[in-house]
Amino acid sequence: MAITPVEIRHLQPSRSPFGYRRSAVDRLFAEIADSFEDVWRERAEFGDRIEHLETELQRHRDLETLLRSTLVSAERAMQEQIETARKQGEVIVNEAHAEARAITRRAQAERERLEAEARRVKALLHAALAAVEERPDDVVEEEAEVRRLAG
Repeated sequence: MAITPVEIRHLQPSRSPFGYRRSAVDRLFAEIADSFEDVWRERAEFGDRIEHLETELQRHRDLETLLRSTLVSAERAMQEQIETARKQGEVIVNEAHAEARAITRRAQAERERLEAEARRVKALLHAALAAVEERPDDVVEEEAEVRRLAG
C-alpha cells in the first residue's frame, strides 16, 4: 500500500504511558519503507521509460532529418531530370528540323534535276518530230506500203 506524503505528515502512532508503542512505530516505518521502495522503483522505471522514449524521439528526429534531406535531394534530382529532358527534347526537335530542311533541299534538287531531264527529253522529242516531218516523200510512201502489206 502506497502512503502519500500528506498521510505521512498526519500519521499519529499509538502512544503508551512511556511514549510511542514500539510495534506501531515499527509497522509505520515498515509501511513507509515499502511505500518509498515502490515510489523509488516506479521512479527508476519511469526514468528508464523516459530514457527509452528520448532515444526513440531522437531516432525519429534523425529519421525525419534524413527523410527531409532525401526529399530535397529527390526534388533536386527531379528538377535536373526535367531540365535534361527539356534540353534533350530541344536537341531532338532541332535535329528533326535540320533533317527536314535537308530532305526538302534534296527533294527540290531532285525535282529540278527531273524538270531539266524532262525539258531535255521534250527538246529531243521536238527535234525528232521535226526530223520526221521533214523526211522525204519516198520514205512516207514506203511506210504506207509497209502498212498496207501488214494490214
